[in-house]
Amino acid sequence: MTDALDLTPKLGDLAFTRVSDRGSLMEPTFAGALSFMRRRYTRDLNGVDVAVMGVPLDLATTGRPGTRFGPRGIRAASAHIAWSSPWPWDFDPYEELAVVDYGDCVFDPGRQQTIPAAITDAARTVLQSGAALLSLGGDHFVTYPLLKAHAEKHGRLRLVHFDAHSDTWADEGDRIDHGTMLWYATRDGLVDPAHSVQIGIRTHNPDTLGFSVLDARDVHRSGPDVIADRVRAIVGDEPCYITFDIDCLDPSAAPGTGTPVVGGLSTWQAQEILRGLAGINVVGMDVVEVSPPFDTAEITALAAATIANDLIALHAIARRKAR
Repeated sequence: MTDALDLTPKLGDLAFTRVSDRGSLMEPTFAGALSFMRRRYTRDLNGVDVAVMGVPLDLATTGRPGTRFGPRGIRAASAHIAWSSPWPWDFDPYEELAVVDYGDCVFDPGRQQTIPAAITDAARTVLQSGAALLSLGGDHFVTYPLLKAHAEKHGRLRLVHFDAHSDTWADEGDRIDHGTMLWYATRDGLVDPAHSVQIGIRTHNPDTLGFSVLDARDVHRSGPDVIADRVRAIVGDEPCYITFDIDCLDPSAAPGTGTPVVGGLSTWQAQEILRGLAGINVVGMDVVEVSPPFDTAEITALAAATIANDLIALHAIARRKAR
């Protein structure tokens, strides 16, 4: 651990008093400022490896609202796991990476058509600094403007998409909708469907747009190890973006979401798949669709915070591999 551990009990509020942006420290789960994983709140990206940014949007949802509270809920739940390195990874990604909480993307909810550009601009600012970005939604529409910024930097991306829904339904004009944003992303050439994969799908959409689909039954029947191997074969070694819609999980594991669908993945299955992806070239990531007003005992937010932790570990391994 790289911080001044002996000062932690005296200082508290590590979101503001943390000395170093590296390491995992202990702070009472019931107290203190609720940044993501007790990381330092800052807009200074000098020397930062990963910035965590909330995107509190639920104006594009077609089901239950409340995902505007998602970033706040994930941050609060992360306090339960911030005291230790993530299990069962055999290393602490926060020792390898300087990670900060960048706060939330700011936009005017009364000017809805300006929101996508505001999200892209905020992501672009982070990426131009040299830091990677982990975004916390917010409804799943936010992935579209985030992909725009990532594609500007990394070129056409390979996508690993965990979800109950394909989000590739055709749309028109410039509608803001969390079920069509990957149709736009494909149309705009932001992602390469031939080398992208959707995991956990359990709703109908006959037009896959060329994405490989490993639906929920595939996961249940094949097991996480086989699914991870198939994903790795599809994605290869090129720059990859991982988007995790929390409704990929079964409602018994994630009730706090806008469009729950039964028959989904368990938290364990999702985590095992992610762990099996260690070594793929993860350059960007998000966790979306957490709606705290519909959550129970924080189990959805806690699952999201834990999965976000896994994504940071995956990025740490990708960064290590690229050296």
